[in-house]
Amino acid sequence: MSAAAPANQQTIARSVTLVGKGAHGGRRASLTLAPAGADAGIVFNVGGVEIEAHWSRVDASKLRTRLAGSGVSASTVEHLMAALAALRIDNALILLDGDEVPAMDGSSRDFVSAIDEAGVAALSAPRRCWRVMKSTRISDGAGWAELRPAKTGLHLDVEIAFLSPVGRQRLSLDLTPETFRCELADARSFGFLRDAERLWREGLALGANLDNTLVFDERGAINPQGLRFADECVRHKMLDVVGDLALAGEPIIGAFRSYRGGHGLNIALLEAAARDGALAPEFVNAPNEDATDASRSLSP
Repeated sequence: MSAAAPANQQTIARSVTLVGKGAHGGRRASLTLAPAGADAGIVFNVGGVEIEAHWSRVDASKLRTRLAGSGVSASTVEHLMAALAALRIDNALILLDGDEVPAMDGSSRDFVSAIDEAGVAALSAPRRCWRVMKSTRISDGAGWAELRPAKTGLHLDVEIAFLSPVGRQRLSLDLTPETFRCELADARSFGFLRDAERLWREGLALGANLDNTLVFDERGAINPQGLRFADECVRHKMLDVVGDLALAGEPIIGAFRSYRGGHGLNIALLEAAARDGALAPEFVNAPNEDATDASRSLSP
């Protein structure tokens, strides 16, 4: 992690609520972010049932990441998870009214603002992380994703390839709270007008509109305000990576690279890393700490 990374775990200082509409379900959605104690992790509460924010709880990953457990689900968690992870919130309880996180404007902007409004509180327990010890790579034929060792922090390198007008875009950066705020948090979900009817038939994107999705036709973005970044699409894909990798449970020290990736590949990569023993636990900012003190498994 970077030198400025806190050595102790953090939570939010007080509860804060956001209200909107689910991008895929199309229904009113609200959530309350609440403080949680040390070692609680990020937990979703849906109708009184708790679901750990962990890759092993993912039951759907087409166009969004959905967690499930005990007959309930929490869908489209990735933009919220990205904000929590990037701003180094290790523990929080997320009370969800319904089964989907509100889309807000399709980015992480409002979740970052909510965390800023709530404030951050330090806890007494040491902060832990996963260090990538060996490379892990997976492919679905069209695209691939990999994790490699790195000395410090999380380095991200994401490349996308779509038909015109999006085309090929690539971005690389080191993840910090500052780079997330400035480079990724405002990048919106995107889609193509030509795919709308097919997605609706599949029960997806029922709540997507020009207020929460960057929509392209064959000429370009049709949103009245246009693009927030010239390469907004790859920035959003990287935002999704941050949210999906947060489902490791703790921050990752390593280098992530993907080509034509997505939620499915991101989650499968975490599963492969767990299966292959590619990640080792350690304490943040405590390189001389006995590793056995932090030992645990990436698997559930």
